[in-house]
Amino acid sequence: MEKSVNRARRYDPSKSIRRAKSMKAVSPEWRIEVADDEYVWATRMDRVHILRKGLPYETIEVISKRANIPVKQILNLLGVPQTTYNKKKREKELLSGRDSEVILSLTELLDFGSVVFNHEDEKFQRWLKKINISLGGVTPGSLFDSLTGIQEVRNCLNRLEYGNLA
Repeated sequence: MEKSVNRARRYDPSKSIRRAKSMKAVSPEWRIEVADDEYVWATRMDRVHILRKGLPYETIEVISKRANIPVKQILNLLGVPQTTYNKKKREKELLSGRDSEVILSLTELLDFGSVVFNHEDEKFQRWLKKINISLGGVTPGSLFDSLTGIQEVRNCLNRLEYGNLA
C-alpha cells in the first residue's frame, strides 16, 4: 500500500508563538488621528481617560476610511442620524462615551486584524466581508454594531492567529 503524500504545508505555530511573546513584552499602543488631534492609548486606564472626555464626531470619518465602511453605515451602527451627525460635527461636539468606546474598540480590532493578516489589509478587508462559519454564518463586519460583536470578531481573529477554526 502506498501512503498518500500530503503536499499541503503543515501549520507551523512557531511564527505565531514568537509574535505573541514579542507582543507581551511590549504593550501595544493604539492611535487615532483626527484633524490636528491625536488620541493615543496603551493601557485600559488611558482608554478610560479618552472615553470620559469623548472623541470628536470627525472620528467617525476616520474609522470609516480605516474599516472601508461608508460613513452612513457607521452612523447606523452607532444609531446616530445623518442630520445629527452633520450638526454635531459642525459644532465640534464630542461623541458619547458608548460611541467613543465603539470607535476605540474598532480601532484596536482593525489594528489587530492587520497584524493577523501580516499587514495585508486587502486580504483582511475581504475576510471582514466573507461569511464566517465560526461566527454563526455572518460576516465579521456585520458584527461591528455592538461591543460584544466586536469582541467576537476579535476572538475569531485570535483563533485564526493560532491556527484554529476561524
